[in-house]
Amino acid sequence: MIKTLKATAAVSTLALTLAVAASSAMAETPSWCGPNEASLALLDGFGGNSWRLVTTASGAEEAAKCPSITQYEYADGQGDTQKAISDINAMSARGINAMVVFGDSGPAVLPALTNAYRAGTIVVPYRVNVGGEAGVNYTKFIGSSFFDDGANWGNWIKSILPDGGNLLFLSGPAGNSQGVDELAGMKSVLDDSYVFINPEPFAVTNWDPSLTQQVLSAEIAKNDKIDVIVSDFGPSLVGALPVFGEFNRSIPAIATSDGNSLSCFWEENQAANPDFKLFTVATGNDNVRLAVQWAIAEATGGTMPTAEIFSAPVYEDSVSGTPNPVTCRADLPGAIYMSAEMAADAQAAAVGQ
Repeated sequence: MIKTLKATAAVSTLALTLAVAASSAMAETPSWCGPNEASLALLDGFGGNSWRLVTTASGAEEAAKCPSITQYEYADGQGDTQKAISDINAMSARGINAMVVFGDSGPAVLPALTNAYRAGTIVVPYRVNVGGEAGVNYTKFIGSSFFDDGANWGNWIKSILPDGGNLLFLSGPAGNSQGVDELAGMKSVLDDSYVFINPEPFAVTNWDPSLTQQVLSAEIAKNDKIDVIVSDFGPSLVGALPVFGEFNRSIPAIATSDGNSLSCFWEENQAANPDFKLFTVATGNDNVRLAVQWAIAEATGGTMPTAEIFSAPVYEDSVSGTPNPVTCRADLPGAIYMSAEMAADAQAAAVGQ
C-alpha cells in the first residue's frame, strides 16, 4: 500500500468527489476521453505545499471529466527520491493503467519510469525534465514554457533596471530542469551588467516555503544590495520578505509566479517599500491538466491533444497594470492561485481553508 500525506490524500479524494459530481452535468465528453475504461495515478516527488495541493485537485478535476476513468490514485514522494521511486514501482505493480508523474528528482526517477513503461503502463512525466526519450523510456513528456517565463522576467527586469543590477534567483531542488530553463531564458535577454549573486545556477529551496524562508533570510543578511528577487514559487517568499525591514531596507522588485498571499502582501506593504515592484507569470497549476489529457487519451483510446507544452501567460505587473494589476482577494485564502482554471472556492477547499 502506498503511503501518502494524509491531508493531501484527503484533499485529492475530496477534489475527485466534487469534480465527479460537477462533470456528471457536462453535456459533452471531451475528445481526449475515449471509450475504454482505465485507471489513472498522479504521482508527486514532493506534494507538501499549497501549489501541489491545488495542482493535485486540478488533476483530479480534469480526470473527472472522463467517465472512462474508473479509478484515480495519488502518491506523494515527500521530497524523498527513494520514496518517489518506490511509489512509481508500486503503482506499476498494482496494474494502474496510466500515471502522470511530477519527477522532482529529475533523471534519478528515469529508471523507474522506464521499467513501468516497458511493463505496459502509460507513463506521462510533466513539467520537470526527467531525461530519456518518448517511446523508449515513457509515453510522452509534457513540458512547460519555462524558458519563456525566464525571458518574460528578464525583459521586465530590463524595463525597470535598464543599467543592470544584482539579482537573486531562487528555484526548487538542485539541478531541476525548470530552474535551469528559466535561467537560460533570463540570460537570453540580460547581459553581464545583471549579476546573479546566488550560487550557480540558483539558490536551492525545494519549493518548500520553510526552506525558502531560511535561504532568503540568509541571502538578505549576506548581501547589502539585492535589486531584484526572482523566484519560480512566489508565495513562498512572503514569510521572509519582512526581514528587509529588520535591516532598514526596502523590499526590492520581485519577478515570480502568482499567488494570492503574495498579491495581498504587496498590497499591504508596497506603500512602505518604495522599491517593491511586482511582476508575475501564471503559476502553472494547469500544466497538470494537459498531462492528464495526454495520459487519458492514451489509456482510453481518445483523441490526442494538439498541445505538447503548457504555456504560462504573464499575469500581473504592478508597474504597467498589464495584462492585470496586482489584485489581492482578501476574502479568499492566501494559499490559492487566481491564474488557475480551478474555481477559487474549490481551491480553498483543496488547501483546507
